[in-house]
Amino acid sequence: MQMPIPNADVLSKKAHIIRRLLDVLPPEAVISEPNETRAYECDALTAYRCPPMLAVLPDSTPQVSDILRICFEEGVPVVPRGSGTSLAGGAMPTADSVVLGVAKMNDVLETDYENRIIRVQSGRTNLSVSGAVEEEDFFYAPDPSSQLACAIAGNIGMNSGGAHCLKYGVTTNNLLGVTMVMMDGEVAEIGGAHLDAPGLDLLGVICGSEGQLGVVTEATLRILHKPVAARPVLMAFDENEVAGACVADIIKAGVLPVAIEFMDRLCIEATENFAHAGYPDAEALLIVEVEGSEIEIEEQLEKIIAIAKRHDPVELRESKSDEESAKIWLGRKSAFGAVGQIGDYMCLDGTIPVSELPYVLRRIGELSDEYGLQVGNVFHAGDGNMHPLILFDANKPGDLELCEKMGAEVLRLCVEVGGCLTGEHGVGIEKRDLMFDQYNPDDIEAQLFVKDVFDPKWLLNAAKVFPLSATETRRNAS
Repeated sequence: MQMPIPNADVLSKKAHIIRRLLDVLPPEAVISEPNETRAYECDALTAYRCPPMLAVLPDSTPQVSDILRICFEEGVPVVPRGSGTSLAGGAMPTADSVVLGVAKMNDVLETDYENRIIRVQSGRTNLSVSGAVEEEDFFYAPDPSSQLACAIAGNIGMNSGGAHCLKYGVTTNNLLGVTMVMMDGEVAEIGGAHLDAPGLDLLGVICGSEGQLGVVTEATLRILHKPVAARPVLMAFDENEVAGACVADIIKAGVLPVAIEFMDRLCIEATENFAHAGYPDAEALLIVEVEGSEIEIEEQLEKIIAIAKRHDPVELRESKSDEESAKIWLGRKSAFGAVGQIGDYMCLDGTIPVSELPYVLRRIGELSDEYGLQVGNVFHAGDGNMHPLILFDANKPGDLELCEKMGAEVLRLCVEVGGCLTGEHGVGIEKRDLMFDQYNPDDIEAQLFVKDVFDPKWLLNAAKVFPLSATETRRNAS
């Protein structure tokens, strides 16, 4: 692809911004050459790309404050970026923007085991938070599939979850406080090392706000004691709908596993070829994990297995060792990468009531036939967070557009049955034009007012989350 040649005015403004940024940052923290800025042209939603004007890599809150103040004064849009693992285009830049990456900000700032908190810079990866406390038998609960790479900043922006969110909740349930820099450079401390904060729940507004309100530079997180033990059981079924009904019955019975994960045949076969986890030949597979003392585990598994047997499983396999448990989870943790070896795909994350699982799985199968596109279903079944992977050929003209059209129908289906557009990936650019399918104009207007308060010039993460018509109206008015 040939890049457009910037005109003289654009080059002059770029040079001016670079000079101002170099007054507050070391030269290696400012990335301006086109062949280098292309590394920031997209996130994990690779179907859409746009190199930014610049990228900057600060290593402290004061540096972030200086960057935002300069961009505010110059009217330059800023796109916050964690590790770039967003599947919704949340970190995709615009051509006139500065990408502000927090990857260098990855230190542990404080650990308090007595009060069960850890304070980290927001560029620290999810998995390394648990790594910092595991020697004391603690862990950080949210565990997205990308936890090896994804940053806490992005987890906060998208309110990420993971396989174990059924019991432990998502990021908002494990976030106690943040240091956040506003667009004009002001530094705000919100929440802190305590269970709750007085006044308005601003932390609840910030978590899941997708970089629209400020740049989070530090986070105070809840850490937990590791459970005494955990044990998964693998269940295989002849039909997707039957597996979905089994999940609904487990939840209805009042049993609370730590995780219930679902995979269909396409994902089972892909992961088996990729990871060799020893999965059975079946149409659908559930991984149900419980934890606690041995007595608690036995009691929970007895109830869960009894429920599963009522649905005539093809196979029931209870783990008997740590090695077996790791192997059962190996395939699930490898699923996204395994399906990527088959072809290009779009990963959705609409949520639905668990009781609607059988119907929604059947309807997704029908849509797959109608559009002629394969779908692999792998998702957090316990809380109804769907992850249909719609396969397409990026080199085939019109295939991406067909995939997007089918994806929109799946997400509208989630809303129709009482769910919502996104469970953990965020809206980004992927779902912004579907927001009116979930919210009426007054609902959208209320959200726009919140954005007005935090970012009156509409410079933070421009062209994301809200329908473009609403965004342009707001930006022009500012």
